[in-house]
Order: sequence, then C-alpha cells, then structure tokens
Amino acid sequence: MSADVWLPIAPEEIEGLPEGPRYLFWDGGEDGDQPFPGDPADCVLYVVPYMKRWTVRVRPLEQLTHVRVIQTLTAGVDDVTARLSAIRPGVQLCNARGVHEASTAELALTLTLASLRGIPGFVRAQQQERWESAFHPALADKTVLIVGYGAIGAAIEDRLAPFELARVARVARSERTTARGPVHPLTELPSLLPHADVVILSTPLTEATRGLVDAEFLGRMKDGALLVNVARGPVVDTEALLAELEKGRISAALDVTDPEPLPPGHPLWQAPGVLITPHVGGPSSAFLPRAKRLLVDQLTRFVNHEPLRNVVLTTGA
Repeated sequence: MSADVWLPIAPEEIEGLPEGPRYLFWDGGEDGDQPFPGDPADCVLYVVPYMKRWTVRVRPLEQLTHVRVIQTLTAGVDDVTARLSAIRPGVQLCNARGVHEASTAELALTLTLASLRGIPGFVRAQQQERWESAFHPALADKTVLIVGYGAIGAAIEDRLAPFELARVARVARSERTTARGPVHPLTELPSLLPHADVVILSTPLTEATRGLVDAEFLGRMKDGALLVNVARGPVVDTEALLAELEKGRISAALDVTDPEPLPPGHPLWQAPGVLITPHVGGPSSAFLPRAKRLLVDQLTRFVNHEPLRNVVLTTGA
C-alpha cells in the first residue's frame, strides 16, 4: 500500500512539500464528478477541496479506510463533522486556522462600513445616474460587539482599532482575559446586546451556536443596530431576522445565509436594510499563499511524526 496524500492544489504548484508521500491532485472537478486520483484506501491524508459543494467535499470519506488526517482549507469544519459517522476512528481533523483571518476580517470591516455609510444605495443611484447625497452614521464612536472571539474575531478587532470606537465587547464560548480586555461568556449576551451599535458574528457553527441569533437575541439589539454575519448562515434564524428587517428596526450585512446558496425569490434578497455577499470572506488573493504555507507545514509535521497544528478533534475519542 502506498502512502497517498490527496491535495486540491496541484502538487507542482506547492513549493517545499516534504519527500515521502505520493502527492495526488483531486479537487472534485468542475461538476463534482472527477474520478478519484488513486485508491481511496491508500490515502493517509485528505485535504478537503475548497469552495466545492458539500456532497463533493465529503464524497470520499467512507472509502478512506486508512486515512489518518483530514485537513480542511476552511476555518469551520462543520461540513466534515456532519459526516463524522463515515470516518474511521482515530482520524485527526484539522482546520485552516491562520489562512482566513486576514481576508475574513477585511470583509467584516468592509460590510460594516458599507452598510453604515449607505454604499449600496449610492451604487444603485450611480447605476441610475442620480447624484443623491445623504447623511449616514459613521463607525467612529460606536460600540461593537464581536460574537466569536477566536482567531478571526481577534483579527476583526485588529482592523477595528484605528476607527475611534467607543467600545469593543468580546464574547466567546468561555470567559477569559486578553491583552485588549475581557472576553465574556455567551451567557452574558443578553446584557451586552442592548448596548451594541454593531454586532459582528464570527463564531464557528456548533450545536451551541446553531440558531444562536434567534428572535430573543434580535429583540435585545438596540433600534438601528447593524448585524454583520461572517460566521455561518445557520447561526442566524432567518425567519426571525426577516421579521426584524421588515419592521425596519435593525439592518444586516450577510456574507453567509441559511439557506445557502440563497435561491432566487428568497425574501432575504429584497428585505429592507440588508446587504448580501455570496460567502466570499475567505476567497481572496490572501487565500492561496497562506493555504500553501499551511499545507507545507502540516505535511512536514506529518512526515516527521511531529504534532499537527489546528487539530479540532480526533474521531472516536
């Protein structure tokens, strides 16, 4: 049996891959029906294709009978954990921490500024050749609440730092202290939400965060507040959000939705006060060089039998 590594980036395009494994290219193909590059039973490390349909990403899992590591190129691993039963015990699942922080944080800031300053309206006016000035709120002097303070949440605060905010509040699964200040537990959300002008979601999708932003959560947000979601669509209850948007009480900027992709005719498309981008937090020019560096580092550790980075869980543990 050979020790194959399946890569969604052509091996010849990645400098510094360690010798030892046989590197095979597989990204699922344009239609998701690309043949496997070798016997799945020979694959010891599977790098999940990036920006492919869920059915494509998980397609090989049941046949990877000797796989030891599954490496995603996404920060979240919910696509793989949804099929944990298909993966043999003892497999380390690793995420792409360090790859998407810069790009996703940039988009979070972009969505926040664009929404507050009314950029979508100005774009529509430009298309109609109308010079239509308006008064819009600035980010300066606002209070921002970051829900999900991992690597991406911290990167978002890094980019908010120059904007003369009144306050940044941080919420994560567990309470802790950082160099920038305290991180509050999720249980304190009810007391923090009424004071936030902008609520930015950057939390992973787990059973604890699925539907976290429900009618009660949204109802506690102050009038005129902005909800920004660069996390996962199912963190937000779409029906509850639509109800608040229709009232005009809050606005939203969404890089992710539930359902996703958002189908034509869905009421979110035309809801008042919403800006939607099609899950583009990660895919930017920042992605490929960081993804390649991660893969070289992980594979070097794997070949040298050193501890891997970014291990989220071990199956069957």
